[in-house]
Amino acid sequence: MHISSHRQRWLAMAGIAIASFLGCIDFTIVNTAVPAIQSALQADIAQVQWIVTAFVVALSSCTIAVGQLADRYGRREVMFASMALFALASLGAGLASSLGWLIAWRAIQGMACAGLYTASAALVAAMFPEQQRGKALGLLFSINGLGLALGPVAGGLLVEAWGWRAVFLVNVPLIAAGFALCMGRLSVAAASTSRERFDWPGAVLLLMVLPCALAALIHGSDWGWAARSTLGLLAVAALAGTALVVVERRAPTPLLRWPLIIQSRFAVAACATAALAFFYCVAFFLMPLYLGELRGQDSATTGWLLLPTTAVMALVSPLAGRGCDRFGTGPVMGAGFAALLVSALMQSAFDASTPWSWVLAAFAFMGLGWGCVLGPSMTSALTALPPAMAGTALGMATTLHNLGGALGLAIGTVLYRFAAQGRGFVAGYQWVMWLLAAVCIGTLAVVWLGRKALRERSA
Repeated sequence: MHISSHRQRWLAMAGIAIASFLGCIDFTIVNTAVPAIQSALQADIAQVQWIVTAFVVALSSCTIAVGQLADRYGRREVMFASMALFALASLGAGLASSLGWLIAWRAIQGMACAGLYTASAALVAAMFPEQQRGKALGLLFSINGLGLALGPVAGGLLVEAWGWRAVFLVNVPLIAAGFALCMGRLSVAAASTSRERFDWPGAVLLLMVLPCALAALIHGSDWGWAARSTLGLLAVAALAGTALVVVERRAPTPLLRWPLIIQSRFAVAACATAALAFFYCVAFFLMPLYLGELRGQDSATTGWLLLPTTAVMALVSPLAGRGCDRFGTGPVMGAGFAALLVSALMQSAFDASTPWSWVLAAFAFMGLGWGCVLGPSMTSALTALPPAMAGTALGMATTLHNLGGALGLAIGTVLYRFAAQGRGFVAGYQWVMWLLAAVCIGTLAVVWLGRKALRERSA
């Protein structure tokens, strides 16, 4: 891809960043609006949870398929289609008259975000020369991370000012602005010239496996692990998974290309991005509870106290991209997981009287680690496979990232409930932080063992 001038390239980058930012902020912005939605639509907690679950399940299920569609038919085309679908779904969600319609539109939002996540990074990687690619991707991923972090705060402000529908409707003019910035500035990306058919059976089966498995994982503790609904979903996931293995072995162009995906560089990057999501999904769930329940802080103060995590992450991400250009992704990711390890160990010492300087320092180390891992892990995954498979690489890496987060939240919640029962909040919090410390140590070992592979780049 060639962008005619430096200014045009960065204007296109701004349009892509707006769309990608909106996709990320929609991952978390709804959490703050859930109580208002529950009251307005007269739904219980179990029903309202599907507003979040439907988005995550659709996103996780579609990223691989959408990534390959982008490789085959053009990343610009998939990006524009995803932006249009996201705008439509946001409008539909904002105008939804019932919970059922809202959940359906949220699922469509998740499908659109699968395209925003994968096509955006692949487009940015193609727009910039290799010596600037790490900086550009670091900036994009820092904007994405900022969207994830700002979601709850932005949601609260919008709900307070204009009601819950505003968290969806605000996307429409912003995505239009991103579309306008991209129009005429993105050249046609090289699409696959292969005449082989897209693996639709594999895509359909994957769309069955992940939603059923994730739904059982997310709600198993509420329904009961031996409940018919939980076991039924797991059975469907197992049967569809078995069929998927058979279909993928026979498909001329399989959706899951294991010989390429399991090669060392991609495997290390995938492990790193999944471990990062495992960490921050659990930690970001418990940290506000610690500040609110144990330290008695209100919502506004809690947001300010979490700022060391979000602000440091946003500031570090572009620097991490530059570090990748100079030192490679391995050392930067290693430093990131070392910082996350320090944060987990510091947080394992939290109690009701921990000095605020210690608390804020622990949160800052988490932001440092988050910023050092988010972009470099995706950059490493992107460069692990040939350029023609950039969408596939980002799709698989994003799927594993989301699955890591879902798995972490489920395991962390179960561990917290077990440890806190009869021992109190502090015991549950400490046990989870020890788990996160163990995850960091394991991932550091993987990054160190794969250091040679991380220095290699796909031709």
